[in-house]
Amino acid sequence: MFFYEVVLLKSPLKPLTYQSIEDIKIGTLVDVNLKRRKNLIQGVIIKKVNKPSFICSDIVSVLKRYYSLQMISTAKFISTYYICSLGEALSVYIPFYDIQKSTNEKYIKSDIVLSEDQKGGLKFIQEHNTSLLFAATGSGKTEIYIKAIEDIIVEDKQALMLIPEISLSAQMEKRLKLIFGEKIAIWHSKITKKSKNQIIDNLLNGTVQIIAGARSALFLPYNNLGIIIVDEEHDDSYKSDQKPRLNVKDLAIYIGSKQNIKVVLGSATPSLSSFYKIPYFRIKKTYFDSKKNISYDESDLSISDVMLEKISNTIKNNKQVIVFLPTRANFKYQICDDCGKSVECPFCSVSLSLHKKNNALQCHYCNYTQAIPKFCPSCKVGLIKNFRLGTAEVYDRLSSIFKDKIVSKFDRDSITTESKLKKTLKNFNDKKIDILVGTQMLSKGHDYHNVTLAVVLGIDSILNMTSYKVREKALSLLIQIAGRSGRKGDGEVLIQTKNKDFFNHYLSCSDYEDFLNSELKQRENLYPPFLRLARVIFSHKNANLAKRDLGFYVENFKKENGVEIIGFGESNIFKIANRYRYELLLKSHDTKKLITVLHKIDTPTASIDMDSLY
Repeated sequence: MFFYEVVLLKSPLKPLTYQSIEDIKIGTLVDVNLKRRKNLIQGVIIKKVNKPSFICSDIVSVLKRYYSLQMISTAKFISTYYICSLGEALSVYIPFYDIQKSTNEKYIKSDIVLSEDQKGGLKFIQEHNTSLLFAATGSGKTEIYIKAIEDIIVEDKQALMLIPEISLSAQMEKRLKLIFGEKIAIWHSKITKKSKNQIIDNLLNGTVQIIAGARSALFLPYNNLGIIIVDEEHDDSYKSDQKPRLNVKDLAIYIGSKQNIKVVLGSATPSLSSFYKIPYFRIKKTYFDSKKNISYDESDLSISDVMLEKISNTIKNNKQVIVFLPTRANFKYQICDDCGKSVECPFCSVSLSLHKKNNALQCHYCNYTQAIPKFCPSCKVGLIKNFRLGTAEVYDRLSSIFKDKIVSKFDRDSITTESKLKKTLKNFNDKKIDILVGTQMLSKGHDYHNVTLAVVLGIDSILNMTSYKVREKALSLLIQIAGRSGRKGDGEVLIQTKNKDFFNHYLSCSDYEDFLNSELKQRENLYPPFLRLARVIFSHKNANLAKRDLGFYVENFKKENGVEIIGFGESNIFKIANRYRYELLLKSHDTKKLITVLHKIDTPTASIDMDSLY
């Protein structure tokens, strides 16, 4: 009889010991029983052990799938650093299985000709195992990526390009398939299960050598990965908001260093952390000659006459317009004109958002939906007024003003499937849409050659958020959106803001690199990248229990040397899905010390976010 430690996938439990008459390899996926569970549970063999003193349950079946030793090693790091169980860490991976290898024709490099700046960027990538391509929007980063990938696959290795948003995948797929044909596959959450299974088959048999996709693409079964490219590396969507709360960009760098895989980060507005820690190559010149005029609208009107005039003139010249807002729906807040109270979700302490199309108010946190009230639910007499414009309202207003033009939305409410995504982007690139109104999806690397006006609304709401990163987030987003206008020739960016001096300094008079250096001075010894920051949320349906646990750990951690409590109390959003939330913020210059302290938290009310973005 053989005895093994088995990690249960997606389970917070520690490894359990099972027995088998078979000699099973480490990493093999197995089915096991667990007390009080009717169905079998999948687990992974992680260690062969001696016969224990207690009676063990049998391994029910041995499956023909397995996790590599590198997967297990990385999962152990995830478990330690991001404070989760090994089973939760391993569950992010898709396991290997044996499949017959295909015979492929050797790849022949494309005839893409790089500019001198692009050649410099490629040479820099070749000379560094981990590098940052700090390149302006429209400077041709994708061509450099393609050449770097070609260097890898001619050696019969695999390549991975991570993209932050599936809205990028359609455009990226079209460009990359022109070069790499069937050697590339696109991976993201909207792909069907059948298509995913086919991609994994092709990856394992060698037909596919290149994967381009969202953050889950990092966890596919690669057997000879040679390069990981993280495009738009500054994007917060690389950080998972569910357990394990890992950062795929940071994990890619870790995997690259441990497995000798080349890692390339790319962005026009790199994160401060990457700029500070990673060697970079700067490209300021755009691939096509272009000029950009920046103007400001400081009016209090949500859609001003200046804005409408610029949109009208642009459309008359047969050019296209993009309009950005940080908020979807019609309006973000509904507030009583009598008592001043907002209409809140009954399960979350947030204002409901107005969705006129559905004739409803909706919570963007728990998806609770209700009919639009005629009178204030609090005072029963006041009328509800709407505040903070959303994409749906701007779409409605512009559609009514420009009745003979095509206005379309580009946000999560309207882009719900891959086919809708592809159709909207195709119609816009085919000039069948005159004005595209959207959220941050608009900013993420799309190549719109006929756009000559970008209108930015609501940027001050980002600058006014409670986060140490607000200046970086607001300016980065603005530059990314501005980069969608005037890709070829002249372009204009109209920014509605009360913070003209801040934006004008770095957009007109300075440079994003100057901003990063300035921000580094302000954060020194206070915030990342100079130290580690962790956020612990204590949540429970009973507010007193969550508050009690917070108080217990605040008192205990006050005694910990090398770890500083920088704040605690009610979370900004005090209630989500009927659970009350308290938070604790910790920082330390000693990463190991902070991790050790976080592992001391042992309560089901706690949710730990290492390297929190807030």
